[in-house]
Amino acid sequence: MHRRILPLVLTVLFITVQFAGISQDAKKSITLEDIYKLRKFASKGVPGVESMNDGDHYCQLKKDSLNIYEYATGKYTGSVVLAKELIPAGDTAPIDMNGFEFSGDETKILFATDDEAIYRRSSKATFYVFDLQTKKLMPLSGGGKQRLATFSPDGSKIAFVRDNNLFIKDISVGMFNAGGKSDRQENGVEIQVTTDGKANEIINGATDWVYEEEFEFSKAFEWSPDGKRIAYYRFDESKVREYQLTYYGDLYPEQYKYKYPKAGEDNSVIGIYLYDLGSKKTTLVDIGSEKDIYIPRIKWTEDPNTLALYRLNRHQNKLELLLADAATGTTKVIYTEENKSYIEINDHWHFLKNNKEFLLTSEKDGYRHIYLYDLAGKQLRQLTQGNFEVLDVLGADEKNNLVYYSSTETSPMDKDICAVSLDGKKKNKLNSRQGGNAVDFSKTFSYYIGRWSDINTPSYVAVYKANGTDVRMLQDNAKLKTTIAEYGFSKAEFFKFKTSDGTELNGLMVKPPDFDPSKKYPVLFTIYGGPGSQTVNNSWGTVSSWNQLWAQHGIIVVSVDNRGTGGRGDAFKKCTYLELGKYETLDQIEAAKYLGTLDYVDKARIGMWGWSFGGYLTLSCLTKGADYFSFGVAVAPVTNWKYYDNIYTERYMRTPKENDTGYEDNSPVNHAAKLKGKLLIICGMADDNVHPQNTYDMVTALVGSDKQFESQFYPNSNHGIYTGKNTSFHLYKRMTDFILTNL
Repeated sequence: MHRRILPLVLTVLFITVQFAGISQDAKKSITLEDIYKLRKFASKGVPGVESMNDGDHYCQLKKDSLNIYEYATGKYTGSVVLAKELIPAGDTAPIDMNGFEFSGDETKILFATDDEAIYRRSSKATFYVFDLQTKKLMPLSGGGKQRLATFSPDGSKIAFVRDNNLFIKDISVGMFNAGGKSDRQENGVEIQVTTDGKANEIINGATDWVYEEEFEFSKAFEWSPDGKRIAYYRFDESKVREYQLTYYGDLYPEQYKYKYPKAGEDNSVIGIYLYDLGSKKTTLVDIGSEKDIYIPRIKWTEDPNTLALYRLNRHQNKLELLLADAATGTTKVIYTEENKSYIEINDHWHFLKNNKEFLLTSEKDGYRHIYLYDLAGKQLRQLTQGNFEVLDVLGADEKNNLVYYSSTETSPMDKDICAVSLDGKKKNKLNSRQGGNAVDFSKTFSYYIGRWSDINTPSYVAVYKANGTDVRMLQDNAKLKTTIAEYGFSKAEFFKFKTSDGTELNGLMVKPPDFDPSKKYPVLFTIYGGPGSQTVNNSWGTVSSWNQLWAQHGIIVVSVDNRGTGGRGDAFKKCTYLELGKYETLDQIEAAKYLGTLDYVDKARIGMWGWSFGGYLTLSCLTKGADYFSFGVAVAPVTNWKYYDNIYTERYMRTPKENDTGYEDNSPVNHAAKLKGKLLIICGMADDNVHPQNTYDMVTALVGSDKQFESQFYPNSNHGIYTGKNTSFHLYKRMTDFILTNL
């Protein structure tokens, strides 16, 4: 059904290939329906798994039950709860079990049902609590859907947010009595901790839009280890300017307004508070007199009287760790780090159970590594070192004095799982196969469920002992391997090249399955390229089935990690500071120049497509690099960094007032007149993240420069462009048709 730009008839190719034990004479053609409707190439994992407290068993969500299995043998040892037990009073159908959380003592389960998305990481739902001893199911609260419901450490209470206020439900008081009534007191005492919550003004216990998006969390409260206090954020966003989105479908469109602080604009004023459940007293934590700051994380230490906080300045180049006295709110700074450009926030900090030491990661030696400190702020030792990046701290097994982490020790394209002793003297790699490795440890660090793949091999999932010994396979994706053999997927290859200034860049290439080096092929760049990101990875999914469709149509698919991307240290990533998009664009142009020198590349037909930052980079390359790119598809692109949120943008660019030239020189809007190739620009008209304003201004600039282009708009769709019937499929068909027509 799709136009072909080269005389290939893939269904009559007779190539014998041995793969997954099957010999195939003819290969099948990939269609969009195969990919996006039938999902023939979807990799299977092992979802819904959670370790139990003993570390020897795990719980797994099945279709109609939550079951317990042994890590070592896979033996089924019983069901925690059956779907038929989860029927609310007065209903005939059970609730959805997909979202579940055990209480700390594993006597209760919290279920989220009727989930309703808000933004990328936030939602509200109707929560139910199931008591495993009495087998009773009760709604958490009346009065509307709840957000972020979380058990206290002892499982006797649940904190949640509703209508921008923080609540605590005491589920130890009468909630599961036989014949329990729906009356609030009989159904558990509910305490409203805050009362000043108001839409677009005050938020308690949840984040504002920009914290959720850029600091990557939405739950803005934390129980103390003993459950006697709760620490929470209060956002005063009354002075933050509003952005308005329009939703269509009714006689009069709905106008939705929310607070969105753009580069250089006012942020919410943050307060951190401590609520004492015994005294019902609220204490304000002293975070300093400067209001124009960020508090990107809070976390309790192992001491229930001490709360830890990260404090970050507006420029995001000075990070401090504060310890707060929970009784008084007084604080002291125990750690300070400064960087000439910026410091990224992560969740790598861990307070050890000895209540004397903590772990964090830092890029202060040029690469992200793990450090051990005492609670006085003294550095005890650097646990990892070398020209590689620690990607995540996976946990600390204090019993065996080990810290587990993931890293790029093999190469920036690979992900290894390693362990280092707390004294820093012993280190070992757990994975035996090169590629993308990920793990989920049991709560005692006795076992882990590991996932391995490489760029040409679907995921293999198995249970392992903590030392990396393979115990048993859970999923090997054998069926998918057979399918991709039947469809003749091309093998991806990694390559390197040097730019004209001597910078070595990593790339990957997928050639057509019947590649002939004596022919000339068009090239399609698939890119993202944003700060710290990577698209050149040695893991399954890096090359999508959509990429394979292009290869079948006689197109070489390429991706290149430009300067500014991750895995290669502080200097490589942060050289783009104050010039976001400049070096990224130059590197992609250099990649096009390099490919144009290859005998089998048609340098007159090199195109690019990307989404979000990738959409921005596509527009930048088609304008600044107009002589090297013949066409592009830009989806949901930023077109002027002034329009994007302040936490992200100022991290890399500072404010427009401080860096006007950096903003203006790197805005595709200001280079629209340079466009030569074919362009399709796409956006969701209800994108709360990269506002449609970006696309509209680019359209205005192109029209003003008398440049012809194509555009596609999707009403009511956000940044993911999937809202409404058939939207995702329509989007990919639109891009497919455009690329096949023009490349």
